[in-house]
Amino acid sequence: MKYLEIKMRKLVLFIALLFSFTLQAQLKIPQKPSFIPPVIDSTNTLSSQEKESLYKKLVIYSDSTSTEIFVMIVSTTQGEDIARYATDLGHKWQIGQKGKDNGIILLVAKDDRKMTIQNGYGVEHLLTDALSRRIIETVIKPNFKEDKYYQGIDEGTNAIFKVLKGEFKNDKSNQEVSVLPILLIIIFVIVFLIIVSKNKGSNSGNSGGFGGPDLMDIIILSRMGRGGGFGNGGFGGGSSGGFGGFGGGGSFGGGGASGSW
Repeated sequence: MKYLEIKMRKLVLFIALLFSFTLQAQLKIPQKPSFIPPVIDSTNTLSSQEKESLYKKLVIYSDSTSTEIFVMIVSTTQGEDIARYATDLGHKWQIGQKGKDNGIILLVAKDDRKMTIQNGYGVEHLLTDALSRRIIETVIKPNFKEDKYYQGIDEGTNAIFKVLKGEFKNDKSNQEVSVLPILLIIIFVIVFLIIVSKNKGSNSGNSGGFGGPDLMDIIILSRMGRGGGFGNGGFGGGSSGGFGGFGGGGSFGGGGASGSW
């Protein structure tokens, strides 16, 4: 019995070590190439014309704004979390300009049916996690579900352009902006009426009069009145003719979102 127990422990240890080595293999990112184009499609999902169209568009955008968007299509991340893989890729390949950290990665794992948008620290205040998720869910995903991969990527990158210019709008965002203040006002009024009712009850035996809210009531009301929001968790410049490639020293890990189709 003891011999069997020792054997089982060794087997468990072996499996744990094997699993650890497997994870390390999954985390491995290819060495940074000497030239990084704005589009890499290792699956041949896009036609030559489609790749050329995206290539030119992203190079022109990087030339005019200094913010670059790197699109990569792979078959699978081999079990690795796609957001983690994209972030590690951005770090190792130094996507974005040094000192600006303005790189953005749109990574698609076709066979896994997963995608992610991850950005550098320099653009996270514009391309928030919520907006990245909205682009994935409302722009890219509907196209991918119909196998329209070029359209999804093309429209998705256009949506990112609009976000960075402050022009990306949709019905959902407008509803969120309009409904939230109304809900806060309703809750504020309800709490205030409860406080008033409580104080009237406690002072019903007195000569009359409202004694005013206590300290806890004031704290509750003051905190509600503050409002507030909800927190989210180098490309080589130059013209398309003299494009030097991406990877000029940017840093990654600012934020992003992932999805599937």
